[in-house]
Amino acid sequence: MRRPNILFAFADDWGRYAGAYAAHHGEHSLSALIDTPHFDRVAGEGVLFTNALVPAPSCTPCRSSILSGRYFWQTGLGAILQGAVWDRAIPSYPFLLRDAGYHIGFSYKVWSPGTPQDDPYGGTGTRYQDCGRDFDQFSFRTTAWAAEAGGVEPAKQRLCDEVRGNFRSFLDDREPDQPFCYWWGPTNTHREWQKGSGKALWGLDPDALAGRLPAFLPDVHDVREDVCDYLGECMAVDRGLGVLLGMLEEMGELDDTLVVVSGDHGIPGVPRGKCNLYDIGCEVALAARLPGTIPGGRVADDMVNLMDVAPTFLEVAGVEQPADMPARSLMDVLGSDGSGQVSPERTYAVTGRERHVATARDRNLPYPHRAIRTHDFLYIRNFAPDRWPMGDPRGLDDPCANAPPREALEHDTRVAYADLDASPTKAWMIENRAAAEVRDIYALGFGKRPAEELYDVRNDLDHMRNLAGDPAFTARKRALAERLEAVLREQGDPRMDAGPCRFEAAPFTDWPCPDDTTARRVALVKGTTMEA
Repeated sequence: MRRPNILFAFADDWGRYAGAYAAHHGEHSLSALIDTPHFDRVAGEGVLFTNALVPAPSCTPCRSSILSGRYFWQTGLGAILQGAVWDRAIPSYPFLLRDAGYHIGFSYKVWSPGTPQDDPYGGTGTRYQDCGRDFDQFSFRTTAWAAEAGGVEPAKQRLCDEVRGNFRSFLDDREPDQPFCYWWGPTNTHREWQKGSGKALWGLDPDALAGRLPAFLPDVHDVREDVCDYLGECMAVDRGLGVLLGMLEEMGELDDTLVVVSGDHGIPGVPRGKCNLYDIGCEVALAARLPGTIPGGRVADDMVNLMDVAPTFLEVAGVEQPADMPARSLMDVLGSDGSGQVSPERTYAVTGRERHVATARDRNLPYPHRAIRTHDFLYIRNFAPDRWPMGDPRGLDDPCANAPPREALEHDTRVAYADLDASPTKAWMIENRAAAEVRDIYALGFGKRPAEELYDVRNDLDHMRNLAGDPAFTARKRALAERLEAVLREQGDPRMDAGPCRFEAAPFTDWPCPDDTTARRVALVKGTTMEA
């Protein structure tokens, strides 16, 4: 019996925004504004997950987890973003599938920034994008090409043809009847995107977002337009996904392919989003389809950690899961015919982060935090509450200090709060941080945080009220803290060690460094000695 193909569509910075979620998030949600027919098809003909979270809301650590089926702190220098180095001693599912006879390859982004680039997937040797990577700049390219192409739709088609060409080159390179594992990783949902493109390219009205933004964001036109443009990029991802599904259908292989669609964390450039353990930073879209193996038309409410896709792919391919891979295959949920809470064991997910893009001025120190999310509560442990969660404010914690030029705030992450991507939303909030109606939400997004946070996510969707100090929730907080600590200890999180944490010292803090120190840095992580 032929083993199924695997298509993993994994968009950079794509949170939980798709038309299929409108029925679950309500008619006033952002998902109710967008049209994503191809994601919705995968969800409708397969399983839609309503509680999928990333292992880390930062690109490289998240991808390290997904590729290896490990928690990010178990991936050596893959646990950070800037200065990440991949250790080939860590098994990754693409290589395990390749060794089992699969044709593997990818287009666009898999694992970066990191050294060697995209190494957990084979690096340049398995990259297929001879037709280009303009799709990563979807709104910019479409806007620029519209006049010469004869309109917006022909310009979009030009980008879709690129997706088709890259996938075709991958498919043409496999042996007859060889199963494949393909990673499609567009980055257009990452900053930046063309201002006003949500309306110009997709017909989305920025002011239709009025009353739909989370309570910790200012409900003003500049912010609505910024989020609207992001939603347009989500629709662009769906358009590219449609190309891949259509090609497989034309080939007669769609129903022989496990299709999984998701993203690596929430929206960038928005306070409490990317790089944060709140829902807007960690929740992602997730749907899977494989007729005959995955009963369709179901919605799963199980709490899912996205690193579980690695053992899922291995199980579908008939490849044994490494004994030291802690992630759990999702086939217990996917193969069921039930909806709602399918697996009684999947009642929580653990997330966390260390260093994202901390600069030398920040002394390259991380902002260490971990969280446990259940259906009812989110508990966050901040290990260094004296540090700035979003990086050095560069004096902007003083509401009377002059803000940098808007151009810099919109386009240069290094100006201030480097762990929050530059954006119009960031610029507006910094410029207006002294206003009475902005001060509180500015503090929530940019300020320091207490050692513990607890949110009742059923009754406080936007996490506006921290219950960690409320006596009525002491028992609940203690229970969640104990469960989180048990997982961290069981999985060897260095934040649970009695001595100094390795994330606080070299080689994790010595970025930037010359490429010739890569071997030395890996050796330091392993606790061995090696000449630089």
